[in-house]
Amino acid sequence: MSLAKSVDVLVIGAGPSGTIAASILHNSGLSVQIVEKMQFPRFVIGESLLPRCMEALEEAGMLEAVKAKHFQQKDGAKFVMGDQVCDFNFSQQFTPGWLWTWQVPRADFDKTLADECEKKGISLSYQTEVTNVEIFDDHSITTVKLQDGTEEKIRARFIVDGSGYGRVIPTLFGLNKPSGQYTRKTLFCHMTDPKRNEAFEPNRIIVYVHNPNTWIWVIPFSNGNTSVGYVGSPEFFDKFNGTPEEQFRALIAAQPELQERFGDSEMLWEPRTLQSWSATTDTFYGKGFVLTGNVTEFLDPVFSSGVTLASVSAQKAANMVIRHLKGEPVDWENDYMQSMLKGVDVFRTYVNGWYDGTLFKIFFAENRNPEIMSQICSVLAGYVWDENNPFVKNHEKNVRTLARYLDAKATV
Repeated sequence: MSLAKSVDVLVIGAGPSGTIAASILHNSGLSVQIVEKMQFPRFVIGESLLPRCMEALEEAGMLEAVKAKHFQQKDGAKFVMGDQVCDFNFSQQFTPGWLWTWQVPRADFDKTLADECEKKGISLSYQTEVTNVEIFDDHSITTVKLQDGTEEKIRARFIVDGSGYGRVIPTLFGLNKPSGQYTRKTLFCHMTDPKRNEAFEPNRIIVYVHNPNTWIWVIPFSNGNTSVGYVGSPEFFDKFNGTPEEQFRALIAAQPELQERFGDSEMLWEPRTLQSWSATTDTFYGKGFVLTGNVTEFLDPVFSSGVTLASVSAQKAANMVIRHLKGEPVDWENDYMQSMLKGVDVFRTYVNGWYDGTLFKIFFAENRNPEIMSQICSVLAGYVWDENNPFVKNHEKNVRTLARYLDAKATV
């Protein structure tokens, strides 16, 4: 088997993490090859972005290409529990930064980023599966299997693994480890939304609390369709029998707001299930490689952290790879892994606080403090590295303390 190509950086995966990293690397003058196991466009979940993503897209030179697609603008998020509403608007956030982002069908969004990479002259090979990676002192040799079953070898000075749920290098190198998050399940579908304009603020993303352990996302797209999904424990879904469509219809009927809006809507495909999505690894980097996006850690869909962590990790990693290949000293442990873990840990506090009910006490309290809510809004906008924000710097302590204070106040 002959060497097919030699490049500065091999990027595994053509999702947002891989393409953002590839674009930043390419812009610096490095030669880049992207290999992707699937054929795009392809469906993937994670359709609600956060404003922090915009900075990564901007640095990658991809922002205008995404703007041209006219995706649904997202200015905040609304949380609803019964007759109680907590409405976050990004214009009121504590941290300076982007005040809006998008709600996107990921097949279209990811294809837009991948197409932009190819327009820049970055080589991208679809239906190309990585089967082996060998790391040497100053380069790596990666074996890939093409669509026709033939194999090729790619030499690279460095590898960026943005393979998402494929987790290529962690799997090949035995780096995977169980996540500490509880096992949860989702059943979801894209639906027509003919009654959208009858709803108040019809284009807003809404999260409904169905019961203390189960929630629902409603994410409208600019194409007129809407993503709807239930998330809860696997046991919750056991109560609903029949085909996936019958189960989903029963779930729609179980939430009055959904039944009113989507009771007569058409499902654009058979509802799909995901379960046990949380994952992590022993390390985010190693000799000759760095992991980005979901390959490092994926928590939960509730606060749309996935694409944010993917894009920011790609942005950070790409700039560090550039410095490394220039021969400059790079502190992968502190400047990359520990930095990314800080953001992950902030999101983890809010994810766990959502599922144990702590955030319900804060989100749905009477007479909420505007300054505190603006600080929490910044977290929900993805600015989870802003140490000037007390609900980032001391996230666990401040969230728990505030919830206890509100709880005590409500019982007086």
